[in-house]
Parts: sequence; C-alpha cells; structure tokens
Amino acid sequence: MSPVLAGVLQFLALMVALALAYRPLGDYMAGVYSSPKHLRVEKWIYRAVGANPATEMRWPAYLRGVLGFSLVSVLFLYLLQRVQGILPGSLGFASIDPDQAFNTAASFVSNTNWQSYYGEQAMGHVVQTGGLAVQNFLSAAVGMAVAVALVRGFARTRTGELGNFWADLVRGTVRILLPIALVGAVLLVACGAIQNFAGIHEVGQFMGGSQQWNGGAVASQEAIKELGTNGGGYFNANAAHPFENPSGLSNLLEVFLILLIPLSLTRTFGRMVGSVRQGYAILATMTAIWVVFTGLMMWTEFHHGAPAFDIAGGALEGKETRFGIGASSIFSVATTLTSTGAVNSFLSSYTGFGGGIAMLGMQLGEIAPGGVGSGLYGILVMAVIAVFLAGLMVGRTPEYLGKKIGTRQIKFAACYILITPALVLCFTGVAMALPTPVNSLTNSGAHGFSEILYAYTSGANNNGSAFAGLNADTQWFNTSIGVAMLLGRFLPMVFVLALAGSLAEQKPVPVTAGTLRTDKPLFSGLLVGTIMIVAGLTYFPALALGPLAEGLAS
Repeated sequence: MSPVLAGVLQFLALMVALALAYRPLGDYMAGVYSSPKHLRVEKWIYRAVGANPATEMRWPAYLRGVLGFSLVSVLFLYLLQRVQGILPGSLGFASIDPDQAFNTAASFVSNTNWQSYYGEQAMGHVVQTGGLAVQNFLSAAVGMAVAVALVRGFARTRTGELGNFWADLVRGTVRILLPIALVGAVLLVACGAIQNFAGIHEVGQFMGGSQQWNGGAVASQEAIKELGTNGGGYFNANAAHPFENPSGLSNLLEVFLILLIPLSLTRTFGRMVGSVRQGYAILATMTAIWVVFTGLMMWTEFHHGAPAFDIAGGALEGKETRFGIGASSIFSVATTLTSTGAVNSFLSSYTGFGGGIAMLGMQLGEIAPGGVGSGLYGILVMAVIAVFLAGLMVGRTPEYLGKKIGTRQIKFAACYILITPALVLCFTGVAMALPTPVNSLTNSGAHGFSEILYAYTSGANNNGSAFAGLNADTQWFNTSIGVAMLLGRFLPMVFVLALAGSLAEQKPVPVTAGTLRTDKPLFSGLLVGTIMIVAGLTYFPALALGPLAEGLAS
C-alpha cells in the first residue's frame, strides 16, 4: 500500500468514527447542560466551594466566576511549581524558576499548554499529576462553560441570565470530561502507553553513556491532554514519544479524542437552540475547512520539487517512521485547527508551505473545529459577522437565530476578532525589533521569522504547539508569551459573555420571507468565506515574510 493511500484511509476511518460518536455525544452534552438535577458528588463540590448551582447569573456575574476561578488556578499552579523542591514525589527536581513557573501556570490555566521546559527533566509526579493534569480538566471545562453560556444567549429571550458558571464547570468536568478521559486512558494503556509512578532509571548504554527515563501517569494525562484540546506532553518529545503515543493505532485514537468534543458540540448547540439543522450548518463549515487543510498538508508534504525529498518519498525529516507523512499530517492539522498544542512530528522540519498551513490553522482562530468550547463560541462569533455582512449586502437588518445583530452586538464581535491578531502581530514585531529575543533563534531569514511568529501565534491563540528551533526558555519569552496566553484566553471571553448577555435580553424576531436561512449550505459557504477573508487576510503580510517566502524559495 502506498503511503498516500494509507494516509487517506486513516483519514476516512477517523471521519467514520467521529460520525458515529457525533449524535449520541452531542445529545448527551445537551442533556448535561440542560438538566435541573445534580449528582451527589456535584452537590458535595458545590457545598465545598460555597456555590448555589440554582442561582442564575447575568453575564457580569458569570464573567466574575470565570476570571476569579482562573486567577485562583494560576496562583495555585504557580505556587505548586515554586515549592516542588520540597514536595514528595518530585524525583529530585528543583523548584521551577519564577519566570518559567509563571509561563507554565498561565499556559495550563489558559488551555494553551505551551511548554518551555523538558517535562521529564523538570516536573515531578506531584506537579505533573496534581497540577498540570488537573488544569487539563478544569481549563477545558471553563471553555465549555463559556460556549454553553453563549448558546443560552441565543436560545433565551427577554432575560439576561446565562445559567450558573459553577454548575456548568462542575458538570462539564464530572459528567463529560472525566468519563471519556477514563476510557481514553485505558485504551491508551492497551495500546502501549505507560501509566505508573516509577522513578528515574537507566534503560541501557548508548554511545558509551547511559540513558535515563522516568515513569509517570502518562496515559491518564495523555487522554485528557487530547480530549480537552490541551496539548502539554509528559515528555519533551510530546506525542512523538513512544511512551505517550506508541503506535499508529494510538495516534489515530489521539486524533479522535482531539476532535471528538469540539465537533459534537455543534450537535449540542443545535439541540439547545431548538434546531439541529443550525448545528449541521456549523458542522459543515468546520468540516469543510478541516478537510481542505488536511488535504493541502498531505499534498505539500508528499509532493514538492526538492530532490532529496523526492528520493525519500516525501518530507520525512522530523517525522516518526511509525506514523509516516500521512498520519503526521493528519495529526498536525488536527492540533493546529484546535487549541491542542500536541505534536507527533517536528513542525520546524515541515516544508515552508506545510509550516504555513499549520500556522494559518491557528490564525483562523482555531475554529475548525477549534478547542473544547472555544471553537464553538469562536465560530458563532464569526457567524454573527457573516450575517452582518450579508445584511449589509442586501440592505436588511441582520438576524441570527431570531436575534437582531445591531450596533452593540457587532461591536462585541469585532472586538473579539481583533484581540488575538493584535497580540500576535504586536508581540512578534517587538520581539523582532529588540536585540535580545532574536538571539534565541537557531535559524535566520524567513524561517527564523516564522519561529517567532509561530510562537506568539501559538500562545495568543491558546494552542501551545511549538515550531521548535526557538529557545523560548528565556525571561523575555517566558514572560511575554505568558502574558499573550492570558490576554488571548480571557479578553475574548469578556466579549463573548457580553454578546451572550445582550442576545439573551432580546425578544425573538419572527421569521419572514426575507430572513436569511442560516441552516442552508449557502450560509455555510458564506461563513467559510468570512472566516478566510476577515480572519485569514489579517495575517497575510506576516505570512508573506515567513512561510510563504520560504516555500516559494525552496
């Protein structure tokens, strides 16, 4: 079987598996967030934190819950790293330096999971399991809660209430993330991933010296790392490490976990707004972009004019032979179109165009299908922009799901789509202008610029993957990328919740003959065009200086 055919068959198998899980999981999540009942363990949690899950919140109160909980999470994870040296189970590792501890705390709480450290050489079992793995659950649950709040804004009328943040947070963790992650961890162990609390030990003699590895609760962290679109790996090699991702089967399972909840949330959206066809329209938009990006990535990595690559049968440098080009391309597109920083190959070794595709996937806002929760609310904001543009073209007041999109709503949506590009481009420009940051580059020219552009794109878009080749463990990059991650995560949430509150206050607008049908293929096409033009062209000048210049020169 040719490598190209093998890659295509894997992609088709993945699509079939996701299609089978789409309806039952989507319906289940809609029931979870709509049920008036609370499990006993959930009641214990509410009592412990002093929350009343029956209290409805308007958007400012909901936002205070999101920000307050996330602030406490950042402080807890920061302190846990700073005292690692005196904790049991630290494997003898020292406490983390302040700038790196801040960067890591900001990274995991913001669902970015950017890592400027070697996981197996810096973090002990307590920090890995009690700190990082816990935030993999909680940060994902926060994103899902904000998405559900926006969906309620579309579904509810004449009320500013969006539900209860604490109830949404706890239910997302207990009823959705925990059960699926448990099954995923067991399957990964069956595939060969490790799960233990072993210490550091030698595994053999290599080139006159010994090689050491430490064990860890890898499978359980790997499961939620992918399911929650987090991405932080137990080992520095991330999903390219055989302890995390042993085989082609485990690789396909991990991609399935990455895409499972973001795609299924479109079904949840359709159920909660009372029209599954609306969910299908959003799903069609996400799927179209995902399929095209995967096809382009495979094409550019399999076929190009470089003689050395042609002899090898494709751009194999930096890719694991147990996966090959096809599975590596599928994985890289899945992780960069979602907010998953996991990598199973060395992105800096991709072709110029291949690296650009990965970068553009993040710069679109990671909405195809995007992160857990963040992908849904991101594409719904783009849907608001799309109906606004359609209204301008035909001279009608724009409406979406029975809600008028007026000046207030479009200002919230515009602020949302401008925040991340401003962070990426400003930080990149400053880093290139200062004398010190460029010393971290291992490449010059267009590729070196791409390394810095990718780092801030990954941080501000809460992805966390690294182009590699950039020494990001410096005070400048730890601090600046940490700030970009926090602002890129929580500033957009402010405008999402404000938009949700303004929509929930409205009364429904009756459907007329002139109403734009947003559950039709025409709207899906309009939405794809809006995403590519409004979001994609924002970065075109920067892409022209980096991956496009490199690709055209090769």
